[in-house]
Amino acid sequence: MVINVAKYDKYDEVVKFYHDLIDGMQNSKFNCGWIKNVYPSQKFIYDSITNNEIIIAEIDNNIAGVMIINHESTTGYEKVKWKTTGAKNEIFIIHAFGVSPHFQNQGIASKMLAYVIKKSKESQIKAIRLDVLASNLPAQKLYTKIGFVFIDTMQLFYENTGTTDFLLYELILDPE
Repeated sequence: MVINVAKYDKYDEVVKFYHDLIDGMQNSKFNCGWIKNVYPSQKFIYDSITNNEIIIAEIDNNIAGVMIINHESTTGYEKVKWKTTGAKNEIFIIHAFGVSPHFQNQGIASKMLAYVIKKSKESQIKAIRLDVLASNLPAQKLYTKIGFVFIDTMQLFYENTGTTDFLLYELILDPE
């Protein structure tokens, strides 16, 4: 498996990955709640690739996992009592993190998170934050296993879910 930052030549593959992931999870017990071209939107994907914010995991030249990581939080994060403080550019936020149903249960999500944690420490990032649907138990279990700490439950608005309950997590980093 190779994990790296996606370049623009991967744009179409990343869009297809998200569409396939959405299709593959439609009838699953823990549906991600994403909607094609709404979340993640093609503009969000394009802008994220342009800004070197998309991390992909590839196995045999097939995209197995994708996440977007940047400094942009959704409305509501500013009201949360996070465990650490820092300037916007000292905090990473994980968005649209998914692993293809064809590659699940192979440790890909854990390896992608380990990659991002390592790169974050090297960049003097103080913390990584994220939100996850309250109903997404496998993701909650993964984040806790990696060392993320549950911070709060909050109603957040996203285009694909409307206003709904999300669990907020934070991983405090000690820079290397």
